[in-house]
Amino acid sequence: MVAAACSNKPPENKDYASRLTAERQAKDAQFMEESEPIPKSRKAKLLPLAYFPIDPEYNVAATLKPAESEAIIVVPTSTGKPRRTRIVGTLEFVLKGQPLKLAATVDDEARNLDHLSVMFTDLTSGTETYPGGRYIEFDRNGSGIYELDFNRAFNPYCYYNESYECPYPPPENRLKVPIRVGERVKSEGKS
Repeated sequence: MVAAACSNKPPENKDYASRLTAERQAKDAQFMEESEPIPKSRKAKLLPLAYFPIDPEYNVAATLKPAESEAIIVVPTSTGKPRRTRIVGTLEFVLKGQPLKLAATVDDEARNLDHLSVMFTDLTSGTETYPGGRYIEFDRNGSGIYELDFNRAFNPYCYYNESYECPYPPPENRLKVPIRVGERVKSEGKS
């Protein structure tokens, strides 16, 4: 019995799915109670939020290769106003056997330069997911190895409320594969 308690076995998929489901339910409850980001007039249509089924294979390890010099680029936003964002590095990872890369960014005016964002589009963007892409966020750590969990990909607030200004992913973050996990758009008759 003691040996089993000390094993390096990863957590059971059931535990992972239960935790993620609980996080999603908490987000729904928060969005229901608060006046933002979802306006009262859209709560019935958008809540509970819609998600693809959870798939642990989309929770991958990624290595952050820091940018030699943090480049500032200008990206379009949902309101049409350009926004300056800083590329701090590239996340390199393997998803379903395919090596991929995504730029990790931080808003140029952000106070916390350790809170990173990965904005991306994929082959579901504009049909099953928000056309402007989805986000994954995390904080920098000392190891340079990150859990890149696409099951936690979420729609930007401008999907719920057009008054928000959301940056669109940089061109290098347009994945040529479908990512059918994480948050999706709600279609008529589906939850």
